[in-house]
Amino acid sequence: MTPQELKTRIASGLLSFPVTHFKDDFSLNLDSYQEHVGWLSGYDAAALFAAGGTGEMFSLTPEEIGEVTRAAKSVAGNVPIISGCGYGTAIAKDIARRAEDAGADGLLLLPHYLMEAPQEGIYQHVKAVCDSTSLGVIIYNRANSVATADTVARLADACPNLVGFKDGTGKTDLVRHITAKLGDRLSYIGGMPTHELFAQGFNGLGLSTYSSAVFNFVPELALRFYNALNANDTATMAKILDDFFFPFAQLRDRQKGYAVSIIKAGVELIGHKPGPVRAPLTNLTADEKAQLKALIERAGK
Repeated sequence: MTPQELKTRIASGLLSFPVTHFKDDFSLNLDSYQEHVGWLSGYDAAALFAAGGTGEMFSLTPEEIGEVTRAAKSVAGNVPIISGCGYGTAIAKDIARRAEDAGADGLLLLPHYLMEAPQEGIYQHVKAVCDSTSLGVIIYNRANSVATADTVARLADACPNLVGFKDGTGKTDLVRHITAKLGDRLSYIGGMPTHELFAQGFNGLGLSTYSSAVFNFVPELALRFYNALNANDTATMAKILDDFFFPFAQLRDRQKGYAVSIIKAGVELIGHKPGPVRAPLTNLTADEKAQLKALIERAGK
């Protein structure tokens, strides 16, 4: 897939990022992972992110990211697979190479490791990764890596394969500045945790789509909400928010890191075997899983 083909594809529908499956000893469980990704690929997703944030990219080695990407690509059919990428510049370039070798259709460049950085540093980092690959790249504004509109514009001018911008900051003024300044040069993705809670507001800022974590275990519900958003069906969105997303978010917010852990628990509750989260994350308690199960059952009615 060319970068321009990827740009068009990611703007065409809902996105999601499968959890990475582990065995009880925390090694990769690629067989279970492929079963899950293959199942998700049967739904109407525009693309899937392998080894993304919800896929615990931060707990994977560069070699494992390549393995996960290759495993996803082998069962995804016509659904593009976008690999997570990140850390310092040298490691990010290595991950980009491994992802490309594994057949990835693009890269989601997550924040660099640990340090706050000036805009020139963010520019040099992103440009170096873009220059290291022929894949289309999506920059992810989040945490310690927040590019300004001017920096994103510089990168778009310098990097023909920079095709997407994803926001995880929730800074509406910055997002609107970027979408207004860049126009149709990029495709724009909402990336707040449980983005359905923010989707209506960010839709008006020019974000054409978003990534849904709950697509991992309630894909029909995720698509029903996405389709209601695009149809401006406020009644359907309000009902889904009240019945599922608001109580889901309350459960998610009980512990730091549960934005990932609760998704993996949901995948387990519908019959897949994603295994535990790796440290430093922690798993949901039995009582919390029971509450999540009740939400899932209600969502299916």
